[in-house]
Amino acid sequence: MSALPSSISPSPRRPIRELPDELISQIAAGEVVERPASVVRELLDNALDAGASQVTVRLASGGVRLISVEDDGLGIPREELTVALRRHATSKIASLDDLETVGTMGFRGEALAAINAIAELSILSRFTGADSAFALDGRTGELRPVARSVGTTVEVRELFFATPARRKFLKTDATELAHCIEAVRRHALARPEVGFSVWHDGKLVEQWRAAEAREQRLADALSDDFVAKSVAVEHVGGVVRVVGRAGIPDAARSRGDQQFFYVNGRFVRDKVLSHAVRSAYEDVLHGQRQPIYALYLEIDPSRVDVNVHPTKIEVRFRDGREVHQAVRHAIEDALAAPRAGDAEAPSGPPQPFFKETALPESASWSQPAMNFVARERGAGDFEAMWPRRTDELGHAPDSTPSHWPLTGTAPMTFRAPVGLPASPEEDPTAAATNEEAWPLGRALAQLQGIYILAENTQGLVVVDMHAAHERIVYERLKTQLDGAAITSQPLLIPATFAATPQEVATAEACAEVLPTLGLEITAFSARTLAVRAVPGTLADGDPVELARSVLAELGQHDASTVVQRAQNELLSTMACHGAVRANRKLTIDEMNALLRQMEATERSDQCNHGRPTWRQLSIRELDTLFMRGR
Repeated sequence: MSALPSSISPSPRRPIRELPDELISQIAAGEVVERPASVVRELLDNALDAGASQVTVRLASGGVRLISVEDDGLGIPREELTVALRRHATSKIASLDDLETVGTMGFRGEALAAINAIAELSILSRFTGADSAFALDGRTGELRPVARSVGTTVEVRELFFATPARRKFLKTDATELAHCIEAVRRHALARPEVGFSVWHDGKLVEQWRAAEAREQRLADALSDDFVAKSVAVEHVGGVVRVVGRAGIPDAARSRGDQQFFYVNGRFVRDKVLSHAVRSAYEDVLHGQRQPIYALYLEIDPSRVDVNVHPTKIEVRFRDGREVHQAVRHAIEDALAAPRAGDAEAPSGPPQPFFKETALPESASWSQPAMNFVARERGAGDFEAMWPRRTDELGHAPDSTPSHWPLTGTAPMTFRAPVGLPASPEEDPTAAATNEEAWPLGRALAQLQGIYILAENTQGLVVVDMHAAHERIVYERLKTQLDGAAITSQPLLIPATFAATPQEVATAEACAEVLPTLGLEITAFSARTLAVRAVPGTLADGDPVELARSVLAELGQHDASTVVQRAQNELLSTMACHGAVRANRKLTIDEMNALLRQMEATERSDQCNHGRPTWRQLSIRELDTLFMRGR
């Protein structure tokens, strides 16, 4: 029998022994410090915990040669400087009770010791009330007096000099610098009252002055466009409070590079939170677009565990469902209000291109009336779904077909809200009075049987009538369903499937929850589950797939989100088939009534598939198209 290759041959036994402190620190440093940005993050945590109001970060070669973080906080007393570099030395916690209710950014007591094990570290600090400052050399332990104002400066030079293999994995200086700036930006977004500046190789590359309002810091650190294309979020659900700004669907990006979530001021990445945000945007985003947001969750520290990972970027919640629902409802409520009319009106009334002049008395020619919707309707224009006129408008109603594609729903008819004329021709005086109350304006014409052209105080509004009507029908169906309990549909033949131990355990633990969702899942054998009933609205779906999804979701989040998602997909399909089709010729009255319903319908700015339903062209934009004023 041939010998084993040397690469997999068993190594000779080595005795069990304690590792030297230096090696232990270097191993721990590998968990805490991944790149220069990790050092910046840890030092900023300490600066903010010290009560700094101004923090200056100085970098050289992307942070590899030098990282210096200077603050004007409380400082460190002389007798505590040497203790600060020891492993597991911290002023943030002193007992298990403190660990379970952490309210500071740092608390593990590992950062300075880990950094000192792989780099040249020095600390300069002057404690509040002290006569002078002192500098500590991390390599030699030498402590000497220096000149400095109250506060602390931590300098880290030659990162990874003690572990050269780690340095080989670093990227270019420009890439590492970008990561460092991003680390500072994340802290700046959480603490608008603190000023931050970043210098690289002697040049100022970023600066965010202290701001009184969070919106001002968001505008400075992200952009004015971020604030302009987002809506305010403020929601309290139980013991959870969610504030911040959520981007409108139109501002979604191809990458998730503008997504910031904070838990009690700490930037985190958490599956519960990201799932809640994604589910809130579910039926207003197109395709795989990524929303933008900066959200701040406030919760009792005892209900969240921040001691999950050495980098402190992960958390666990005691009640994930409670947090998930709070975040989801916060964003849904913020996005619900239609945004028509949010654009600022021009400073003055629109100026006509041609000035009106009096005609001579001999002139007898007049402009013939133009009827944009006078053509005959085609036979296949979905006439049955939408009567042409109703009695409320003073016309004889059409006969109602005996069968409607949407079972259990009435035929969709556009009616103007009470108190508003359906069209300016009916009451020109009232139309002028209510013009400002109509954010989407009054209808002018229909274009190619697809778009509605309307005029408002900002200029021209173009509406995709099918997409707009689809959202109106969809929201109406959701409202009808929300008011009713989820009924079960027993299966004639139970659907069985081989289940994992986790699925079996979840089904048994949630035996009381599943019936409230219209599901009945029981154990058929030790490793088999049987689906005996499903929600009535999902009777035509795959019961096994639904059961697996609900059980998987119930193990992590709220199972009702899966059922609700499936229901919404069904309602979305029904709404799509029930909405007015292209080439359906509308009257001015019907177009105006559609605009009024859009203004009163939640999330009417996007259709069920995330496409926009309307677009605004301002007078300024129209002037630019025709080069007016040039």
